[in-house]
Amino acid sequence: MKKFSADWIFPIAAEPIKNGVIVVDEKGKILAIERREQHDTATLDIRQGVIVPGFVNTHCHLELSHMKGKITTGTSLIPFITNVVQQRAAAAEVVQDAIEKAEQEMLANGIVAVGDISNVTDTFAQKSKGNLRYYTFVEMFDFLQDAGADTAFEQYKSVFEQLLTSHDGAQKSVVPHAPYSVSKALFAKINQENSLHKQLETVSIHNQETVPENELFCHKSGEFINFYRKFGISLDAFEATKQTSIFYALKNLDSQQRNLFVHNTLTTAAEIVAAQQWSDRVFWATCPNANLYIENRLPNYRHFIDANAKMTIGTDSLTSNWQLSVLEEMKTISKYQSFVTTELLLRWATLNGAEALGFEADLGSLEVGKTPGLNLLTLLSDNLEITEKTTVRRVL
Repeated sequence: MKKFSADWIFPIAAEPIKNGVIVVDEKGKILAIERREQHDTATLDIRQGVIVPGFVNTHCHLELSHMKGKITTGTSLIPFITNVVQQRAAAAEVVQDAIEKAEQEMLANGIVAVGDISNVTDTFAQKSKGNLRYYTFVEMFDFLQDAGADTAFEQYKSVFEQLLTSHDGAQKSVVPHAPYSVSKALFAKINQENSLHKQLETVSIHNQETVPENELFCHKSGEFINFYRKFGISLDAFEATKQTSIFYALKNLDSQQRNLFVHNTLTTAAEIVAAQQWSDRVFWATCPNANLYIENRLPNYRHFIDANAKMTIGTDSLTSNWQLSVLEEMKTISKYQSFVTTELLLRWATLNGAEALGFEADLGSLEVGKTPGLNLLTLLSDNLEITEKTTVRRVL
């Protein structure tokens, strides 16, 4: 049994505790949360700072870790995607070494769980080691080609099946890549597959990251037309929906599953309300540093706060970020949209993320019976705000 104490304990699901104490067993399971005066200080491991639960990174592409620094910033999304497609290939040993190092970086930065996108099987061996808890999203796309839905589904279903054999107990689902890359037919196949699993799944989808995405659906115009033409893909059969892309997603996703919309850089207040009226199982993942890296813009977090949206935080990949750190994402939000409070940021980084991935029974908050991991934050200002000087260190 160990007893950790700090200047403040932030349980997330309860009010902060000044000079709190967390008692854990040898496996890190919380046995009690108390106050320092209840204990002989000689028995306590006392730290300066704030103890919070381990962070949950709800959106990452671990398999792209070998591409760090290969793509310049500020290209906008479509050139970025083109560069990823053209430069992704690398030797297997290079890919595996980068994956292992990226996972170690996340561990060092206090991350305990990850929602990770997989198009291929490259990360499965590392995931099977159990260093982090993963929810793997096996991502599918057919470039809006209904006729290609069967072939695309079978291709990525084989990746999904290899995850089953390589990692017993792996939490996973098949998911659509984005509205602009998934046909109605493929959406239907994805929904059918997830419905077979007799449990609530999380379905991740990239959403409204760039202006051309909405232009495609509203007017059948914009840069995606040329993007597909360059790859020899016809959009002759595609018809504009006269609505923004998120409405196409809402019409084709399964509202009974947990749905995690990722990026949401251009999502409006009205669209957030519409999504939350569509289902009470909607979550939103923001990856601010990736948004700045690719498009040099951020979502308007005020819209999400006003709608009481369940925000979570992701890092995206090292292809589109300078590091894999949930704390650095919180710093960016705090820097550019300072109305987002520390308490709210911490909830986005922990409990909301755990709920989005279905991990809340064990992770996301400091509560008796949970094994959430413990992080120590140095919040230096008098009002405990996250600043550029804030650091994180794993306690447990």
